[in-house]
Amino acid sequence: MRQREGWPDVAKGVCIVLVVLWHVVTKHAIDVQGAGPVTDSWATLNAQLLPLRMPLFFLISGMFAGRAVTAPSGGSWRMRAGRLALVYVVWVLIQTAMLALTPDFDTARAEDAGELLAQLTFSPTNLWYLLALAVYLAVARFTRHVPTAVLLPAAFVVSAVAASGVLPDLGNLWQVLQNLFFFLAGLRLRELVERFAATTGLLRAFMLGAAYIAAAAAVGVLGMRQWPGVWPLLSVLAVAFGVAACVLLDQRVEAVARPLRWIGRRTLPIYVIHMIPLALLDGALRSTGIRTVPLIEAVEPLVLTAVVIAICLGVHALLMRLGLSILFDPLLPLTRARERARALTSGSREVQH
Repeated sequence: MRQREGWPDVAKGVCIVLVVLWHVVTKHAIDVQGAGPVTDSWATLNAQLLPLRMPLFFLISGMFAGRAVTAPSGGSWRMRAGRLALVYVVWVLIQTAMLALTPDFDTARAEDAGELLAQLTFSPTNLWYLLALAVYLAVARFTRHVPTAVLLPAAFVVSAVAASGVLPDLGNLWQVLQNLFFFLAGLRLRELVERFAATTGLLRAFMLGAAYIAAAAAVGVLGMRQWPGVWPLLSVLAVAFGVAACVLLDQRVEAVARPLRWIGRRTLPIYVIHMIPLALLDGALRSTGIRTVPLIEAVEPLVLTAVVIAICLGVHALLMRLGLSILFDPLLPLTRARERARALTSGSREVQH
């Protein structure tokens, strides 16, 4: 049996930590009383990681979607896409109810049925990654016979248009369009990515990191963020660096790689739950009225990120123990029913023989 590669789980772990850190900084830290240059530095750092965070996440997701997309019957991709879409719906509803308890927390939430319907369809919330994956699976399935040399350039153009700011502001819809290229690249170029990972060394990772830092700085200083094609090209460089860095972590820094691999195999509960404890913690910390100081500014985002992730995993474990796994897999009853039907069919055949 082929041994599971460790670096993709490391990459997923890094990405989900960065997602939580992004929300900690942008939805909590920057609005804390007394926040100053240290918090501004955190915000700047997070902004420079935007080309890396979600594109790398989607590249990894695409790499492991091949079997579902190419299965002859088509049932596999429909099940996976349906599961993702239903998880999105379930957690948008849960999040809408819970965020009503924290009206001062700065994040989009539905105030009426019309807004809720929009968030469930064409104006996705901060949970947009799930909806995007469901859409990407459908796109990948229906374009499975399109040559890669045609499909990826077309997806790159879509990404470039979405990143250029010309689309109407419909929640995170632009992010759904912007990241399609990276999912399809992971799907169609998996062998190339794996060869790249297998031949990566310290020098390559260092050079890619230096190139990414220089390119991100140039894009920021020159205001090139929305220039046609600049953002997806920067993201390609960032993803290449991200893969190289995660490979080195997996191979050489086991003390860091082990917890990241563990977290990387549990990204779903962290992703769907994290905004709720963050909102509650934000409200509790604001109610103290304590002004922040530079030392707290420096460490609080990291501490709060770790606390939020720990709470998410704890809540997930509790919900699973309470028999509420359906919240993370709404199609679980259907899956179990199919398994029972197969078992009955198999048993009847054995009796006949």
